[in-house]
Amino acid sequence: MWLIGGVLLGGIVHLATVLWLPRTATQDAYSRLVPVTQVNTVTALPDATPEKTLLPYMDPAFATAICRYDLSEGPMQLSLTVSQAYTAVSFYTRYGRAYYSINDRAAGRRSIQLDLMTEQQHNDMPEEEDVTAADRLIVESPTTTGVIVMKALAPEPGLMPMAHDALATGRCRPAPAN
Repeated sequence: MWLIGGVLLGGIVHLATVLWLPRTATQDAYSRLVPVTQVNTVTALPDATPEKTLLPYMDPAFATAICRYDLSEGPMQLSLTVSQAYTAVSFYTRYGRAYYSINDRAAGRRSIQLDLMTEQQHNDMPEEEDVTAADRLIVESPTTTGVIVMKALAPEPGLMPMAHDALATGRCRPAPAN
């Protein structure tokens, strides 16, 4: 009985620690981005090097831009022209949970355009009969704050300026009021 109780208690403590610990971290990715980014604005990150990267697991073959978002004032719009090689956009909550991702092939266009909002903001939107899901991509954020990571591939080191130029077209701004 003691052995089963010990294993059960150890499992509970382990699970609680694994779920609670990320929320107590003081130097998580979001916290490291606060001093170098503005809210609802696209900010290009410096190229990753083996000696120094702002975020973990950054690939030096990609140019990276970040948008820290806050939906407390209303929905926002994201637009980005895709690069010639490969472009991807990933959405994360404040605590690093990924909840949506899209790349240039899935978008099927020369640009990625979408509206980001909370579930409540989506429910409050008036229904427009002439607008279909193909016309307007809406992403629902599970939280009011988070991070959007935009990446453009440079297949060769000499093509890194092309990747930076694609990310420079990125816009992350509040949606106009209807």
